Amino acid sequence: MTTKNNYGFKSVFADELTAYVDSKVAGGFHAESYTFSLKKFDEYCIQIHLSDKTFTVKNAADWLLKRDDEAVTTHYSRVNTSKNFLKYLALKGYDVYVVRDVRFIDTDFRPHIYTDDEVKKYFYQVDQFYSPRNKKDAVQYPVLFRTLYCCGTRINETLSIKKKDVDLEKGVILLTTTKNGSQRMVVMGEDLKNLYRRFADKTFYLLSDNDYIFTNACGNKLDVKTIYNHHRILLKRAGIPYAGDGEGPRIHDWRHHFSVYSFKQLSDSGLDMYTALPILSVYLGHKTIFATEKYLRLTMDLFPSIKDKIQEKAAIIFGGAENEDD
Repeated sequence: MTTKNNYGFKSVFADELTAYVDSKVAGGFHAESYTFSLKKFDEYCIQIHLSDKTFTVKNAADWLLKRDDEAVTTHYSRVNTSKNFLKYLALKGYDVYVVRDVRFIDTDFRPHIYTDDEVKKYFYQVDQFYSPRNKKDAVQYPVLFRTLYCCGTRINETLSIKKKDVDLEKGVILLTTTKNGSQRMVVMGEDLKNLYRRFADKTFYLLSDNDYIFTNACGNKLDVKTIYNHHRILLKRAGIPYAGDGEGPRIHDWRHHFSVYSFKQLSDSGLDMYTALPILSVYLGHKTIFATEKYLRLTMDLFPSIKDKIQEKAAIIFGGAENEDD
């Protein structure tokens, strides 16, 4: 029986891929958590002209190789997601070779944590920013970049905010397009909430509930590349050295900055780490607290004064557990 293809799969495994994702959705997961990586597998099957519903050792060996332009985290996600799909096929009796796990190898990369002076200089430039191509940038950039700074959101999550997702009365934003496929809410501080209200007064009357709030000159959702390019312009104008692609300071470093200072604030308030860790982990949208460990260790490195208070408990909680992606 042919399965209705709801996700755009086109390879010989299109029906099986669709049925697999449907089974995950029925179990309470979001389709987006699986379709991104599985579409790469689907494209690979088309690329090698796979016509039979088989997956050989040779196919698996090639599929396991890391591509030259592929990030470590993307390689990890691509292979391990498809591995679970292949296990699903094997259990159903298909002649497929199940690829091995790819172990996530964390790098020694250290994110850029901004100094107080850098934060002031950066946001001064944000507030002065003007683009003749999109005059709305002067109004939306102070809100967009402060959302990253104040809420620790990922850039894709932020650019996917729609008018209906912003509750100005309660001061919360619903994030619906998230990395792990689970919706979550972030809370705005009073200053950010007031900024959103002024932004809403100037722009929201032009939008329907399903429209994105951060838009380009054509009224469409802002793209990540534009933000990356303007981020580098802002760094230059603020006098903050940029080390190059992948070295930073990156847009994503605002998330690290938020996390480190949140840990410090929670620690300074006297909150026990057993209580603080799950709170921040959920707020950041991590699947487990182990994905939050890197922020905790970075906080201890940057603020030795709190290291003695939390180092022993951190060792008890995490032990030798592997990091997850952030």
